Amino acid sequence: MPVISRFYGLSVKMYFKRSEHNPPHIHVLYGEYMGAIDIKTQEMMEGDLPDKALAMIKEWTKEHEAELLEIWQTQEIKKIPPLE
Repeated sequence: MPVISRFYGLSVKMYFKRSEHNPPHIHVLYGEYMGAIDIKTQEMMEGDLPDKALAMIKEWTKEHEAELLEIWQTQEIKKIPPLE
């Protein structure tokens, strides 16, 4: 699972398998925590990210929604700038 971005201890990844299920989403690792985040709604679909980490990833996902959806659709990896 390629890393798309890293910031503040968060690693953002996306699976690249044709069988990956919808809705379009990213996987976030933060220490021993993880979460699957819906790209369009920025809601956590599953996982246990702490509130502060979830707030940061929601902000980042909203900011980069178009780029994330493009990666999901094309299955072509590219790095996305971190949250600043």
